[in-house]
Amino acid sequence: MIGKMTINHTSQLPIQDTYRTINHPVIHEIPKIKSSRFIAEAFPICDITDIQLFLTEIKKREYNATHWCWAYKVGMGPVTTRANDDGEPSGSAGIPILRQIERYGFTDVFVVVTRYFGGTKLGTGGLVRAYGEAADAVLQLCEPKEVVLRKEVRLAFAYPDTSSAMHCIQQFDAPIVQTQYSEITEITVAVRNSQVEALKANFVEALHGKGIVS
Repeated sequence: MIGKMTINHTSQLPIQDTYRTINHPVIHEIPKIKSSRFIAEAFPICDITDIQLFLTEIKKREYNATHWCWAYKVGMGPVTTRANDDGEPSGSAGIPILRQIERYGFTDVFVVVTRYFGGTKLGTGGLVRAYGEAADAVLQLCEPKEVVLRKEVRLAFAYPDTSSAMHCIQQFDAPIVQTQYSEITEITVAVRNSQVEALKANFVEALHGKGIVS
């Protein structure tokens, strides 16, 4: 027999359960600036271990370039960022790239701007504008992708409560990922982070305190 369950409710700030990244890699070269070439590439990444792989491939392909400057932003609460000038004056390359990633509201993104020096120095201000422009141009071309953060919740109930349980689940963004049948029914759903507590509370209420939530 399934026992009753109670849930204590506490007030809290809204939970953010989505973030924006990019759907696929994009490469774009902006017009030459005083004979220097700037080739920008943007990549979606799962974690920072992907970064070295992409950077190695770019350096292998663009082996005659003079600089490979980059920045990345990964995670959501907490967020990790890093920028690298790769020999350009401090703050003139990596930071302008990172600012563009942040301006577009992306995370889990790695951007590299490869430079072929054209013989004319641009100065720190010119470099800031050039690297920022290159990063902006490639990110404009990226297809945004919204990622929903979910948590798995297990719901167990007796057969007579099936209709009430299913009706409750259907009120939420909570796809069913697993179902098991025995003396009771066990359903695992992947619910949006912001809806976890509401789903649990509604499930208990819909089944009049009967059922198991875990």
